[in-house]
Amino acid sequence: MSNFAFGTYRISDLNPQHVEALREAIESGVDLIDTSSNYMDGGAQRAIAAAMRAVESDKKNEVEIVSKFGYIQGSSLLEYRENFADKKYSKDVVKYSEDCYHCISKEFLHVELTESLKRLEVSSIGCYLIHNPEYYILDAINKNISKDDRLDEMYRRIENAFIGLEEEIRDSRILSYGISSNSFSLLGSDDEFLPYEDLLTLAQNAATIVGNQKHSFTTIQLPINILETEGLKCAAWAKQNGLRVLANRPLNAKYKNRMYRLADYKESREYYHYFNELIEFCDRDELRALYNLLEEMEATKHKFDWIGSYDIFLFTQIIPHIKKSLERFESEEVEDIINTIRLYLVEYRKMVEYECSVRTRDELKQFFKESHLLMQEIAIKFLMKCENVDYVIVGMRKPLYVYEILSLRV
Repeated sequence: MSNFAFGTYRISDLNPQHVEALREAIESGVDLIDTSSNYMDGGAQRAIAAAMRAVESDKKNEVEIVSKFGYIQGSSLLEYRENFADKKYSKDVVKYSEDCYHCISKEFLHVELTESLKRLEVSSIGCYLIHNPEYYILDAINKNISKDDRLDEMYRRIENAFIGLEEEIRDSRILSYGISSNSFSLLGSDDEFLPYEDLLTLAQNAATIVGNQKHSFTTIQLPINILETEGLKCAAWAKQNGLRVLANRPLNAKYKNRMYRLADYKESREYYHYFNELIEFCDRDELRALYNLLEEMEATKHKFDWIGSYDIFLFTQIIPHIKKSLERFESEEVEDIINTIRLYLVEYRKMVEYECSVRTRDELKQFFKESHLLMQEIAIKFLMKCENVDYVIVGMRKPLYVYEILSLRV
């Protein structure tokens, strides 16, 4: 049976509830925490450090931190542009978008690891993973580089990273390493698939170059869930070769080119209270645009494909619209309306989650025939029964989520 790992993708040291959830998970026996330097711009790693400070040494020593490197985002992107753009690893940087660069060179690895150790307040990390190296493949496809040439270059980059990782093994700043890749879960015929059969050879080559007796490649991480099972082939290969398998995205699944959140949610009890209060308040000429927005949101709350689509829409459309609507509203009541809008948006998101979960259960009923169980329970229990999965990485941002997830171990 698989164990649970605490995933920190949306964890921040600025949220006390996140830190408390981490502490509670550790106290409850969770012995692996998955993080990355780019999660919440380093906030996830700082949250881990904060939680560890509140834990007894015997519990703390039982926990392995698995971290990742590769993304250049947020403050690290600003730092790169200001200070590192002329460094020798710049030739290996992939510019995915204006806000996201990517690099797995050993020189960049050393810089990132140093910063991660500082944020985590540790002298070494249990396992350090190359994070989605296939960004190079995506870039090469866009540049019409042939498949053979791009795979040759991909392997060169991975071996170079392995050399850097073996150097860190030698220097005791990490204890083992591996790769986290979404491309491990694709069909072998997919252009974006990352072949994995030769990785152990590359790792041994790297160990030999550095002078280590044997390689320390121990772990792969990839998306596996009840809808996306292609990655089980990679997991089987990994176990046959003595590697550990971490499954991520257990509840965020892609199926027939659509994303689904595999969880049931309850309808908000407070939504219409805040909606009606806002509608009544905004029924005036100076707030007519906000009034119209609220009515449109009410009419379309059931139309989002999944909650991730709503979150993007919230930050790119709804919040800018609200800010613009309130710009010219000069009243002593402005603080009250802003607070009510905040509460309303919290409840509106719950309604979107509920509407999405109703549609998901209907559209994917062939996967969730055990109607007495929640979708999240069925999805996680599926992974727990996969013999080639060692850990299921689950986001647990509240202590309540920790209790709910850990209750499934019984």
